[in-house]
Amino acid sequence: MFFERLADRIATADSVLSVGLDPDPDRLPDHLHGHDLPRWAFNRRIIDATHDHAACYKPNAAFYEDADGWRALEETIAYAHGKDVPVLLDAKRADIGNTARQYASLLDTADAITINPYLGRDALEPFLSREEKGVFVLCRTSNPGGADLQDAELESGETVYERVADRAGEWNKRGNVGLVVGATVPEELERVRERAPDLPFLVPGVGAQGGDAEAAIEHGLASGVGLVNSSRGIIFAGEGESFAGAAGEAAKRLKRRLNEYR
Repeated sequence: MFFERLADRIATADSVLSVGLDPDPDRLPDHLHGHDLPRWAFNRRIIDATHDHAACYKPNAAFYEDADGWRALEETIAYAHGKDVPVLLDAKRADIGNTARQYASLLDTADAITINPYLGRDALEPFLSREEKGVFVLCRTSNPGGADLQDAELESGETVYERVADRAGEWNKRGNVGLVVGATVPEELERVRERAPDLPFLVPGVGAQGGDAEAAIEHGLASGVGLVNSSRGIIFAGEGESFAGAAGEAAKRLKRRLNEYR
């Protein structure tokens, strides 16, 4: 089970930090562009520098959706696994029928995935049925526009994101469901925790987005299990040939900051 393995990793690393691996080609150091797979070369150095502080790595699929990108992602996942760090693929997938089953095949290599609940339970079942894998359901996202639909009030008086939290609890029959709730919305984070007391959260938005680290820890963990993610704030903490060392220091600092509230 993913969350059991994640709990073991959290204990080993003494960390709930998720490091987002989003290797924007426009921001990669110049000296890596001569490599056959620059994104893989970048990620390998980031992993070498941060794995002691990482409970999980979270590559965003958007940065890998081309032929060389998928190769880089496969290498990245294998390398992270070699460091005994699980990998959560931030793909936000969902669809119906054969398309959903094809999307779910991403879990053949990754340990967990993010999914979009908008299409409902049948669209999510191909992911949920992978009971050994983690499935993080988008609930209240960290971007400002997340309020446009997620904060909409239903006739029942609850918001859309509160309904998602309730449904996710119902979908957790196999014990493999978590929620994505942003650290940039601490009040909503607290409300979701009240409605989903037993689900681990993936909490993005700490770091470059300036989310609330204390709230992320207070409300994001269930029985000590959960993840607080930072991407750009770690992987682009430095430039040039010293980028990996700067990333390692940034990961260490954020790990310590988060641990102050655990």
